[in-house]
Order: sequence, then structure tokens, then C-alpha cells
Amino acid sequence: MKSTRQEILVHAKKILVKVGSAVLTGKDGLDLKIINSLVRDMSNLVNNGYSIVLVTSGAIASGKHRLKITEKLKSMPEKQAAAAIGQGRLMRIYSKSFEKNGHYVAQILLTLSDVTDRQRFLNIRNTLSTLMEWGAVPIINENDTVAVDEIKFGENDNLAAMIANIIEADLFINLTSIDGLYDSNPAVSKKAKLIRVVDEFSEEIEAAATEETSSVGTGGMKSKVLAAKKVTAIGIPCIIAPGKKKNVLTDIVAGKEIGTLFLPMADRLNSKKYWIAFTLRPRGKLVIDDGAQKALLEKGKSLLPSGIIDVEGNFDPGDAVNCVARDGSILAKGLVNFNSADLNKIKGLKTSQISQVLGHKDYDEVIHRDNLAITKQNHKARTQ
Repeated sequence: MKSTRQEILVHAKKILVKVGSAVLTGKDGLDLKIINSLVRDMSNLVNNGYSIVLVTSGAIASGKHRLKITEKLKSMPEKQAAAAIGQGRLMRIYSKSFEKNGHYVAQILLTLSDVTDRQRFLNIRNTLSTLMEWGAVPIINENDTVAVDEIKFGENDNLAAMIANIIEADLFINLTSIDGLYDSNPAVSKKAKLIRVVDEFSEEIEAAATEETSSVGTGGMKSKVLAAKKVTAIGIPCIIAPGKKKNVLTDIVAGKEIGTLFLPMADRLNSKKYWIAFTLRPRGKLVIDDGAQKALLEKGKSLLPSGIIDVEGNFDPGDAVNCVARDGSILAKGLVNFNSADLNKIKGLKTSQISQVLGHKDYDEVIHRDNLAITKQNHKARTQ
């Protein structure tokens, strides 16, 4: 009888691989031995009928090594300058390595605005689809040289999760410097146990993921778990695994028990709601009461003004806003039908009172359920 992992992997033909800086770098900058090993793995998969898209870190680390900078870069201009120096070298190394294995690569540099704009989103999807049809390996990185806070993905874990959605991946493999997700920090606790399977997410699971980063990386285990949460919400399984392990990708696809497997959620978001939940940046916050919380989470209802306690931020109709509980926990994200000034006037009121206060009523709902994505989940995990 096949295991759950094997049943999932037998159908995984389109794979998004993300490699972190801690995997790619060594004492002398980029670790060519590791890169060549991973490229051989990916090339073998392509030869066997798999489609591979690679999201890679390492540009800044490569640039730092070239400049002989050992300390952590602090300012944005420093990081962007290092990325500008390191990105070309990183791609040259990948290109040569893949070419030795009989494959071509394509470089794609993105900012957050590229995936939030609908037309550019479609252009990216069409380009990636064509490249995979040609048997090329797209290599994606954030365009660090131009990205600022407003258009940054944050970490490449977040970028990879968005790309997994764009290409409709069958599997997301996130390669890191440790074996997977532990129930506590293995660096400080000898009793820490590796979590083999995460059936569902919980506060305990997210709490187990630390924010600690390496000297060459920007995203700790917490960002990897959040990326797993995003892709499993749309039905894509995720495996966090040790990137320095020999033949790691080949062994994962073969169904071996490597790393932590995050199973797809039973209640999956459709593509539009995923875009709302995980791609759009919130422009404000709506604090809702217990009745509205129950209506959203348990009954699948729209958000009405009567359930709103407070309005935070400055936003316009069509903007994305978070719906939060009284304790500040995020419950959902949606596209509002009213601007923040009008919502401050009608919060707590019945729908029949909207026109009396505003002089017009274009909508009954503050956020229609079709434009509302529930982000709060209940979850559990298995350790081994």
C-alpha cells in the first residue's frame, strides 16, 4: 500500500523548487558543489518528463563575496548594489551547470507589482508555460536592484509561493539548511523532534517556526511555514527539506521520507480568493465583532457594516483590507465596497441606515463573500 506521501508524489509532474541562500553558500561564497548537485537532480527530473521552475536566492550573498564583505548588509542601497553584482554571476553559474546537463535556462526577475497587476500576472504565467513546454528551466529571483518596501515580496519564500500558484504547481519543494520543521528550535533543544507531516496548520505549528535567519539569508523557518500555508491553501502540497543532502530532489520525488510534508488543505481557496488572500497587500483593517466573525468563518456570509467595530487605515473601494478579531488576530482579507471615510460613518449600522447616513447606497455588503478569503485555519501535525 502506498503511503500518503507516495500517493501525492506520483501525480507531481510540475514542480516549483525554491533554494535558499543558506543552501547555496559556503565559506568561499557560492558553493559550486551544491549547485552542481542540485542542477543534476533537476536535469534528471526534466529528462524524465517533469517540468521544473526554480526560485533561487543567492544574488546578494554572491555579491557580498565578490566585494569581500563579511558583515550583514543593513541599508537597502547596499543590498541592491550587492544583488546587482551577484545576480549575473549567479545566473552564469546556473547556466553553465544546466548546459553541461543538456538544458537551457531562462532568467526572470520580478517585483511584487508584477504579480499584483492582472495583465503582468497573465504575461508571467504565459511566459513560464511556454518555457516549460520548450523544456527550458525558468530561474526566478526578486529584482532586488529596483525593489523597495512597497514592491518587495519580503522573502523568496513568499515569491516562490506566488509562483507556485501562477504555474499551478503539483508540488512545492522548499530547500533549506536544516532537515525540516521541528516542534521546537533544534539549535537550542536536544529534545526537538522533526515533524514529518503537517495535516493542518495550528498556532502551535506556526509558533514552532522561528524567525532566526542565517548571515546570508533573509527568511527563517517562519517564512517557510507561512509559504507552505499559502500554497496548501490552494491545494498544492509542500515539502521543506535539507538542500545540502545528496540527491535530495530525486529522493523526494521517489517518495522517500525526507523533510516535512505539508498536506493540501481540505477547504481550498479558488484562484481569485488566493490572489486576494496572499498576493494583494492590505490597505487597512476592519475590527469585527463576535457575530460577524461567526458569520464569516462558520456560515460563509458577507461582511455587513453592523458587524464592524473599528476601521483602521486609509483605503478606497476595491482595495484589500484585513478583517480582524477583537484580539487583533487576522481572520480574513477581502475587497471593500466602501472607502475608509464612509465606513467610519456607517460602522455598526444596519444596511437600511446606509443611505440615510451617506445619501446613497450602492452596496449592502462592506465585503461580498465572493470577494472575501478566509485566512484563519485550524490545524494539526504528526511527528516521527
